[in-house]
Amino acid sequence: MHKTGLLGLCVPAWNSVRMASSGMTRRDPLANKVALVTASTDGIGFAIARRLAQDGAHVVVSSRKQQNVDQAVATLQGEGLSVTGTVCHVGKAEDRERLVAMAVKLHGGIDILVSNAAVNPFFGSLMDITEEVWDKLWMDKEKEERMKQTLQIRRLGEPEDCAGIVSFLCSEDASYITGETVVVGGGTPSRL
Repeated sequence: MHKTGLLGLCVPAWNSVRMASSGMTRRDPLANKVALVTASTDGIGFAIARRLAQDGAHVVVSSRKQQNVDQAVATLQGEGLSVTGTVCHVGKAEDRERLVAMAVKLHGGIDILVSNAAVNPFFGSLMDITEEVWDKLWMDKEKEERMKQTLQIRRLGEPEDCAGIVSFLCSEDASYITGETVVVGGGTPSRL
């Protein structure tokens, strides 16, 4: 005997919402868009570049070192993704101009710009300090476990955790969102 009722009527609707939000019903939400992502050969920047390309965008990656650009481009192209890249130190105007010119020359324009670095004359030294502190923090398992306990999700974030929300915000699905702050923090209490 098949049960019906309020819950029975809601299940098909919920499945429809779940499928739509998971991307199962819509492929390539960024098709034919051109995305320029700075600092995108490692970590969060790389995860964002990968996700944007997986969602259909033509992605231009950049980094301060040619070997990093070459490795990222080879990896992503090896996955069948539309990716090119060039060296760019975002603190140098001529590098930024070259990066934009490359994207325009190859793809006719830029639809999406994701900047993972502030243009700041002290950026290089601040980044080095931050990376050193970051590495020490994650090498201390006791501190790592304490941090996990403060998170509602009970795990540390991964670069890919940021990539999905960036792709969503770059898509037409987010066309009615404006002036919002989205915190990707695993349930950490946040105030901006």
